[in-house]
Amino acid sequence: MVIGNRLKELRESKELSQGDIEKRSGLLRCYISRVENGHTVPAVSTLEKMARALEVPMYRLFHDGQAPTSLRKLKPPKDDEWGSTGGEAVYLSKLCRLLAKMEPNDQKLLLHIAQKVARG
Repeated sequence: MVIGNRLKELRESKELSQGDIEKRSGLLRCYISRVENGHTVPAVSTLEKMARALEVPMYRLFHDGQAPTSLRKLKPPKDDEWGSTGGEAVYLSKLCRLLAKMEPNDQKLLLHIAQKVARG
């Protein structure tokens, strides 16, 4: 499957224009067009923006149909949960990207420090 085709298919099924996705995601319409036409391959962070703009879970960009069993167990965040919207969501996304770049021992150290600070 070519990701561009899938993104276009999802966008059109929701009757959204590339301009609508531009407004919702902050990505340029010309970039969205390049992705949909297979001229560029988006980064995972860009796919996350597109999934949010399309109001679909990430797996839908790669899988048509029902969620795999392991994903069906996960509950989507509620609107009032920290990190689910706005600046908190941006902060949480940035933190996740940085944690993914760290070595496992460094991740454990950072978690330990965060737990100590949270306790006061």
